[in-house]
Amino acid sequence: MSEPRDVQENAAAESASEEALQQEVANEAVDAQATDTDVEGELETPEEIIAALEAELAAAQATIDGQQESVLRARAEMENAKRRAEAEVSKARKFALEKFAGELLPVIDNLERAIQVADADNEVVKPLLEGVELTMKSFVSTVEKNGLTIIDPQGEPFNPEMHQAMSMQESADMPANTVMAVMQKGYQINGRLLRPAMVMVSRAPEGGVDTQA
Repeated sequence: MSEPRDVQENAAAESASEEALQQEVANEAVDAQATDTDVEGELETPEEIIAALEAELAAAQATIDGQQESVLRARAEMENAKRRAEAEVSKARKFALEKFAGELLPVIDNLERAIQVADADNEVVKPLLEGVELTMKSFVSTVEKNGLTIIDPQGEPFNPEMHQAMSMQESADMPANTVMAVMQKGYQINGRLLRPAMVMVSRAPEGGVDTQA
């Protein structure tokens, strides 16, 4: 009598174990499905992924544009500094040249006076005079190559910007306000007045010229 009861008990135990195993498998399947659902919920849509990538691309492009603007600004500042330096160098060179040329003018004046007062008919003085004239021409030619220009306005209208009237004299032969004589030549260097020409200006008997104009 005990054997059938044992068999029944064993069969019941096996059935219970099988049911428990099936329940466990079912629970795991439910858990897996729930996990898959959660994962699918976390995934972005293609539109969202594209939008995120476009935002990152726009941010990167903005960074590149900012860097390019900084480079262009730095380059512009460098070019401006270069131009300023070149302008300062040119200004310093012109100033030095003007100062040097101004110191040479008395030398030119003295050579001109030596030629004017020399006795050209004296055979003893004549060779010396020719040497002074040659030196004068060579000297003037050299300074002219460096931008020096002579202002010799004999017979020209008086120009207060270039001429300095030292005296005035009535003249019936020359129009009023005309340079009758040049007492000392003037000079320009690179278009800038270095020294005005000192002149005598004509005037009509009934009027004069405003030398202060």
